[in-house]
Amino acid sequence: MKKKILVTGADGFIGSHLTEALVKEGYDVRAFVLYNSFNSWGWLDTLDRKILDQIDVFSGDIRDPNGVQRASQGRDIVLHLAALIGIPYSYHSPTTYVETNVLGTLNIVQAARDHGIKVIHTSTSEVYGTAKFVPMTEDHPLQGQSPYSASKIGADQIALSYYQSFGTEVAVLRPFNTYGPRQSARAVIPTIITQLASGKRDLEIGSLTPTRDFTFVEDTVRGFIAAIHSDAAIGRIINIGSNFEVSIEDTVKIISEIMGKTADISQKKDRTRPEKSEVFRLRCDNTLAKATLGWEPKLAGTTGFRRGLEQTVTWFSNPENLKLFKNHIYNI
Repeated sequence: MKKKILVTGADGFIGSHLTEALVKEGYDVRAFVLYNSFNSWGWLDTLDRKILDQIDVFSGDIRDPNGVQRASQGRDIVLHLAALIGIPYSYHSPTTYVETNVLGTLNIVQAARDHGIKVIHTSTSEVYGTAKFVPMTEDHPLQGQSPYSASKIGADQIALSYYQSFGTEVAVLRPFNTYGPRQSARAVIPTIITQLASGKRDLEIGSLTPTRDFTFVEDTVRGFIAAIHSDAAIGRIINIGSNFEVSIEDTVKIISEIMGKTADISQKKDRTRPEKSEVFRLRCDNTLAKATLGWEPKLAGTTGFRRGLEQTVTWFSNPENLKLFKNHIYNI
């Protein structure tokens, strides 16, 4: 019998893809979305009606323990993706990151403890900061180089503390730089694609030298679904990444080739992180994911990255999708 799942952050980029995949695989899915006066369900609103009709949508706020308790009732597992994620905005409003990411996670694990349910908590490779060694294992030192990454370090530790203190079943998945259709224009790949697709001749971007371990969203989603069935993941932190790194400059070149477009690159100071906050290098060691989850990326290496970018470019280049993004401004 399929598990009853609660997905927090279901209205977001990864969350909407995960929710859609779970429904297609026959799970009973409740989607926790952020309440707003527009009654928007985020990216869930764009799903096929046959999929959407099978989702129990719960509007609330992860910072509210009462709503989290209600949403958790009757569930077997919570896949906790709800978070504030934009690094530039964390310089602007750090308090909201602590409230959402740390206190929100506390509400989730407390509800899980109360209702006896399993938690798969979402971390981020940003907690490692810039690489001290590569590939980066789960034992890599933690470095809070931005208020965002610091809040996620706190959230991870809160989640794991409930496993250590109360025996709550908690697994922590740590994705590296997920990309793909529906990603926010705050991320670098959509920033590049949307500017080129709109015909800009002057591509505005931040630093070109950092490297990232980009993981296609469908691979990330498969990691979460694999964790549902893994007892070996309990009490563990598990990296989800491709073990392939590429610079931002080379990413621009590949996207430009795929789109058949050229533009001058203009590095903008306001798109560049403070020097001590910049993460200059990321590359995942996914050995543990292979061992505990039986997971490995389908799109990896140079060829896999290009195939993922081709799918991403196709989606963003659709005029109906492109118009949803404000590519004429810097999105923080």
